[in-house]
Amino acid sequence: MNDYLFREISPKELTDNFFVAFDDEWALLAAGDKKKANMMTIGWATAGILWKRPVIAVFVRPHRYTYGFMEKAPRFSVAFLEKRYRSALNFCGSTSGKDRDKIRESGLTLLHDNDVPYFAESRLVFLCRTIYRHDITPMNFLDPTIEENYPAKDYHRMYVGQIEKVLVKRDDQPSPQKN
Repeated sequence: MNDYLFREISPKELTDNFFVAFDDEWALLAAGDKKKANMMTIGWATAGILWKRPVIAVFVRPHRYTYGFMEKAPRFSVAFLEKRYRSALNFCGSTSGKDRDKIRESGLTLLHDNDVPYFAESRLVFLCRTIYRHDITPMNFLDPTIEENYPAKDYHRMYVGQIEKVLVKRDDQPSPQKN
């Protein structure tokens, strides 16, 4: 962990409103290792207690480049960035890392906790271990209007990650500035 930028807290110490955080602010999902990683902007997720563990569930469509990283890496991160990095979130949500160096082009600073990628510009980071995955299928929709979210029939895979660490930005350490 980068102790000079972040401090670790318990999930029970969180004060964020996750309805606002995911729906209005968005987050970065990152997976991979120190050799190669990728990230994507997410707005669909949920957090809470499942199987007596603090968890976060994220959703990735199979055509996303990050999907392959989620399939291979045993761990991932979910990071919320400060508002001034909204353009980086827009870029990460609209650009594929398949043919471009998305991390470099985003202007974000890649860090690792062991092999789990996350970003120095984050204000809050969940470091997670994948403990469950499940494919979303329309036969399980009890409300048929949910299908409207899938005009291309590209249903998500849900990944449930046990939250192993929660990192928050230290108050005395601003995010790094890149030129």
